[in-house]
Amino acid sequence: MNIEMIRAAAARLEGHARRTPLLNSPFLDEIAGKPVFVKAECLQHTGSFKFRGGWSALTGLDPAKRTGGVIAFSSGNHAQGVAYAAQMHGVPAVIIMPSDAPKLKIENTRALGAEVVLYDRASEDRDALGDKIARERGLTLIKPYDEPLVIAGQGTCGLEIAADAQAQGVENADVYVCCGGGGLTSGIALALEADAPGFTARPCEPEGFDDVARSLKSGKIEHNDKLTGSLCDAIITPAPGELTFPIMHRLCGAGVVVSEAEALKAAALAYQRLKIVVEPGGAVALAAALFHPNASDAPNLIAVCTGGNVDADIFAQALSTL
Repeated sequence: MNIEMIRAAAARLEGHARRTPLLNSPFLDEIAGKPVFVKAECLQHTGSFKFRGGWSALTGLDPAKRTGGVIAFSSGNHAQGVAYAAQMHGVPAVIIMPSDAPKLKIENTRALGAEVVLYDRASEDRDALGDKIARERGLTLIKPYDEPLVIAGQGTCGLEIAADAQAQGVENADVYVCCGGGGLTSGIALALEADAPGFTARPCEPEGFDDVARSLKSGKIEHNDKLTGSLCDAIITPAPGELTFPIMHRLCGAGVVVSEAEALKAAALAYQRLKIVVEPGGAVALAAALFHPNASDAPNLIAVCTGGNVDADIFAQALSTL
């Protein structure tokens, strides 16, 4: 992985992905005690940053492989990103999703033309299931985070953060990123290393699923004890990736861990103060910025709100915290 791959992905995404805004609010600054900027990836196509990686991966494939169709596994956001990119290219897509994924994400993935295969993430191995279907149908697997073309696509978010923050006069900041397997975090870290050396990427995770924070602390890949039981489903993964972890270990600051209640409160504040809809997993970085101010010595904080695909009942639960 290198910055040239990210710049190449940015060129392929030009005119296809949205350049999402960098927002701010004096009310959020007051809570954090310092300036907080929000990269609103919840406004990206399909409601999350995952479209970047999906489009990058499909456009980076050999045309013959792409025509044969793709397969992906995801709790919903990578699913929709790949499904939409596949639909735009007119190629078949099969998406393996956990049966407890939010209903909205399952319905949206099907509506984008993908075939959805559900599995029980507590008892079934999604990798084995995906490998079986891929071999049987001749599909190309697009991994959710441990794939260079996907990391490159997610890294384009970091290029935009660097350019837009510096345009606003921000030269030193910690960039908080909601982190599952680390595709977005590692991609952003590589982009910042090249274009904003005064910025440091920081992975943010929910309590009980802090494998990346623990891995960065121990210096080796750590695993989560469980894979279910959190409203932050979008960023629940078994462990950081084999490709993403070395990048994060080299470039990222320490991880920040937040409670589910803090994620819900952050989602509510994002709606109240910035007028954006953010799912709990996509609000974890904002929760870290707002409610854990002592975790960073940087004069500015940038939080990536990674997704907004939230079921109505969960969003109502978030709003009830206001």
